[in-house]
Amino acid sequence: MSNPGSTSSAPPAPTADDSTDLARFGYRQELHRSLGSFSSFAAGFSYISIMTGVFQLFGFGFAAGGPAMIWTWPLVFIGQLCVALCFAEMAGQFPLAGGVYQWSKQIARPITSWMSGWIMAVGAVVTAAAVAVAYQIILPQVSLAFEVFGGSADAGQTATPNGAKNAILLALGLVVFTTIVNIVGVKLMAKINNIGVAVELTAVTLLIVMLAIHIHRGPQIVLHAQSTGSGHSWGYLGAFLVASIMSAYVFYGFDTAGTLAEETTEPRRHAPRAILRALTAAFLAGGLLMLVGMMAVGNIKAPELGTLGMPYLVKSTLGNGLGDVFLVCSAIAITVCCLAVQTAAIRLLFSMARDGRLPFGHAIAKVSPRSKTPVVPALLTGVLTIALLLVNIGNQRVFYILTSVAIILFYIPYLMVTGPMLLRRLRGEWPRGDHGPYFNLGRWGVLTNLVAVLYGAAMTVNLAWPRAAVYGSDHWYYQWGAIVFTAVIVAVGAGLYLRYRRVTGHPRPQVSGDGHDGGHDGLVLDTA
Repeated sequence: MSNPGSTSSAPPAPTADDSTDLARFGYRQELHRSLGSFSSFAAGFSYISIMTGVFQLFGFGFAAGGPAMIWTWPLVFIGQLCVALCFAEMAGQFPLAGGVYQWSKQIARPITSWMSGWIMAVGAVVTAAAVAVAYQIILPQVSLAFEVFGGSADAGQTATPNGAKNAILLALGLVVFTTIVNIVGVKLMAKINNIGVAVELTAVTLLIVMLAIHIHRGPQIVLHAQSTGSGHSWGYLGAFLVASIMSAYVFYGFDTAGTLAEETTEPRRHAPRAILRALTAAFLAGGLLMLVGMMAVGNIKAPELGTLGMPYLVKSTLGNGLGDVFLVCSAIAITVCCLAVQTAAIRLLFSMARDGRLPFGHAIAKVSPRSKTPVVPALLTGVLTIALLLVNIGNQRVFYILTSVAIILFYIPYLMVTGPMLLRRLRGEWPRGDHGPYFNLGRWGVLTNLVAVLYGAAMTVNLAWPRAAVYGSDHWYYQWGAIVFTAVIVAVGAGLYLRYRRVTGHPRPQVSGDGHDGGHDGLVLDTA
């Protein structure tokens, strides 16, 4: 195997034997390859999860930008579609567990690939925590039995002390469940995930139809800002940028289909399609849900739309009984979303560990012979997510801080793929001459890649911007929390790289059945 920064290694020809394909990259088939086309799509779609993201953050977006905030949806989609198109090319070329980390390793310098994996691993843990607290938005509005702390005034709230405590409690239960499922194995994970995605797709379709029956205002409502630009130095543009965080939060994680490539049959064919289908399906479903919902809700100026969000919109329009049914479906979507987030994190840690890029790599990269699952990464991600939740118990600002930090810690690794990819395109080094019959952007490659990089950089700045509208004004460390936290993660990652870097080091080789040795130059952190 060549140096991670080179592009000289040729992709293998298409083959019915996925294990042989994997062996040409220098890895054994250790994970259980059982995911088909729908499972690959479901992994990406459940990570995006319309009934998680839109139900969780519609209220934030509406409060920040009014009905006109919906225009952030297509703008963010276009930016992320360009990123997804770049990723589809990479998934067709490098069908390896670890997704973004592996892709960066193939086209960038060792420090870049290490940082992309490190930052994304931390981001995955933060994302799992951010998704898990979404239970608080849904379950207490179905039944107050789920509101262990506080009462009806705290139901569905994360901005009250009791609501924040209850959010952590419900989140802990969810993380324990997803950790157990991931330890049992990928077949159980896929079965639960597929069922959850089927429920979500059916529910969101029915919800759109039933809300459409109650429409009593026209689509021109999306031109109303409801004076949300007041108080912003940039007027409504300032409010619009804040509201765009809602859309940015939903549209990421579509790369999960590539992360599970070593457990997918014919991943070169299925993974690129799954990435694009997951993102497009989420765009259509989420956009229609918000548009029809705002056209159907009784009082478009109700303050509850900005505090209780989509659950209030659904229940006030369809009634409590039917509304609760859809909220239960949303809770199912949150469950499989958290499951998908943790699954992707486990594969990322496994991929880095077997390359010798994590401390105690032998233990982390070990796959259970019974479940064909990396058990240590499952336990590690579960414990770290629980620890993060417990540290923030009772903190009502944690919800939006976790959300913004989680997104930033994905946007940066995304840039560590699209950025080097653009440089190689400009140098004429991508796509390579031996690209093969896999997904190829052709003449649109440079423009698409350029938009992906510009969008990613601009949205990262927008997300990290220390604004009271997002992070609160009570303490400076809340406003600067995203920047400080991200800077600490990057500094720790850089320190680890410099501390353990070896000029000629190689990770543990993964010897295939045909004797191929898959060493990779770069960082070696295996201290086991």
